[in-house]
Amino acid sequence: MQQKENNILKNFIQYVTSNVCGMIGLSCYILADTFFIANGLGADGLAALNLAIPIYSFIHGSGLMLGMGGATKYSIFRGQKNYRQADNVFTNVICLVAASAIVFVLMGVFLSETLTSILGADSAIFDMTKTYLKVLLLFAPAFLLNDVLICFVRNDGGPRLAMTAMLLGSLANIILDYIFIFPMQMGILGAVLATGAAPVISMSILAKHWITKQNNFHLRRLGICPNLTKTILSLGLPSLVTEVASGIVIIVFNFLMLRLMGNTGVAAYGVVANLSLIVTSVYTGIAQGTQPITSRAYGYGNKEEQKKILSYAMITVGALSCCIYLVFLINATPIVQLFNSERNPQLQQTAVHGLKLYFTAIPFAGFNIVMSMHFTSTEKALPAQAVSLTRGLFLIVPLAFFLCYVLELTGVWLSYPITEILVSVIGMILYKKSAR
Repeated sequence: MQQKENNILKNFIQYVTSNVCGMIGLSCYILADTFFIANGLGADGLAALNLAIPIYSFIHGSGLMLGMGGATKYSIFRGQKNYRQADNVFTNVICLVAASAIVFVLMGVFLSETLTSILGADSAIFDMTKTYLKVLLLFAPAFLLNDVLICFVRNDGGPRLAMTAMLLGSLANIILDYIFIFPMQMGILGAVLATGAAPVISMSILAKHWITKQNNFHLRRLGICPNLTKTILSLGLPSLVTEVASGIVIIVFNFLMLRLMGNTGVAAYGVVANLSLIVTSVYTGIAQGTQPITSRAYGYGNKEEQKKILSYAMITVGALSCCIYLVFLINATPIVQLFNSERNPQLQQTAVHGLKLYFTAIPFAGFNIVMSMHFTSTEKALPAQAVSLTRGLFLIVPLAFFLCYVLELTGVWLSYPITEILVSVIGMILYKKSAR
């Protein structure tokens, strides 16, 4: 019994550590842009980037929806030794990636200017925002395919390779960001080209999984299976909602910040939002790291192992949350200064104040992300969707507007932690009901 528990913990540590490192690397795509744009283009560049980030969240979320939904079902079929259906899942996912990629590319070609207007860019930052959006959408096929392949390779026994691909892709992005923005003076175009190159480099690393013939998933000649597609999308929807939720929150907060403080407010929120993406990626890494082993245990029908994995994840979230919040609480001022190259006092004061309030949400956000993934990994799609949709749409948007009206700037910052606390209560209730 003790040996079995040690094996569960060993697998948990291996998958979660690899995936957290990889997700931090992946989230650095945008953080690197934030740092170099802030120092190379100032507050206007930072505001333009922050207006465009929701579109990145939607592209990345779509890739994760297909990747996590497909990889979850793939792991379950592998656990049940139904290898043909496992291949059918991969084939369906690739067909869906192709269809989604076409839609995003067409949006980049024909709708980038319209999207820039909808997102609220004024004349000072319109051209920069439009450039970032257009190139980002043209690189959508690479982002989508990279997300899917990372999920499948990780579920196919390659968590370290998936981590390596994400980290090296992110490292390449950071290096190219510096080269394109400073020595080559390419401005915002250089930033987005560096970001777009990262998934291409990541996929070249993942190719090792096929070159060494370690892959157990293959393409088959078949059309899209409606029932299988429905299951994939249903299981993957919480991953999409989690990413899109962050994009929607950014859009709403940008709108409120523009009303309260103009572009400086958007830039200040951009600092907090991008740091939040990094922290969220840690929790997403924990959640996604548990998915392959939880789905495998679910395929075997082992409920005790599923509970063990969830308890390890929650303990990890709690410990990390304490450490992360202390770092931001103690070092808020120097952290914000890294992104405030113009030494704008209003931006500095607003972002420091926001950082301390906004990040009180992190233990509850971590709980909600892990709980949603646990529901997904055990084919409980409705509770997973309920948690994701409640935290991403149904609570935070009306709360942000209401608290902004009542408390102005402080209300905007507090809407995020209040939402996550309320959703944590809902998640616990749903878990207890599903465990009966």
